[in-house]
Amino acid sequence: MPEGPSIVILKEAVQQFKEQKIIEVTGNSKLDIQKLKGKTIVDFKSWGKHFLICFKGFTVRIHFMLFGSYRINERKETPQRLGLQFKNGELNFYTCSVQFIEEDLNEVYDWSADVMSDSWNAINARRKLKAQADMLACDALLDQQIFAGVGNIIKNEVLFRIKVHPLSRIGKLPPAKLKLLINEARNYSFDFYNWKKNFVLRKHWLVHTKKICPRCNIPIVRKHLGKTNRRTFFCSNCQVLYE
Repeated sequence: MPEGPSIVILKEAVQQFKEQKIIEVTGNSKLDIQKLKGKTIVDFKSWGKHFLICFKGFTVRIHFMLFGSYRINERKETPQRLGLQFKNGELNFYTCSVQFIEEDLNEVYDWSADVMSDSWNAINARRKLKAQADMLACDALLDQQIFAGVGNIIKNEVLFRIKVHPLSRIGKLPPAKLKLLINEARNYSFDFYNWKKNFVLRKHWLVHTKKICPRCNIPIVRKHLGKTNRRTFFCSNCQVLYE
């Protein structure tokens, strides 16, 4: 599943189609996607893991789920969920969720929750976390209403970076650790963004998919944890369990 930084990279990559008219629409989406034909794209936005194609009066929301992908000015052999053709190129989406948003985006999205947004608000994140003291740290980082854009890779790496066990309770974290968790969720997301743009993301993983802890030189634990049951990699020695 693409995480927030990857969606920001996509948003940057498609700017050539901004203010361009769609001349042809293809795809196997069950929505009435033909309504997009002849429409002009006003803007591209992102919120967390949502890619937003903005038109006058409505927005198309793309969510890549677990296995979604896209192609710019090229196509895969598999059928598109949504394909948009322009005079100067094409944009194709695969194995994703497509939805129309008729409401004002400011009414739909809390921009202050997006870790990649200029509107990100750490104080709001702290308030939301303190209201859910029993939440596990591994679940908190994946809560899109608190940390929109943080995915499983960022979750694992942030918890390792700040030396917090994924089964720690948010309410049991010392204030300094809670602040660190909030700050590093954003900091690591921008590191992720820069590394991915330079095609070196995997080289910087310290714990995700790893077998040996680089700090303790002991085996990394791999378990499916939390309410989402996502793959979690952690060191049982240097990541402190607060319970």
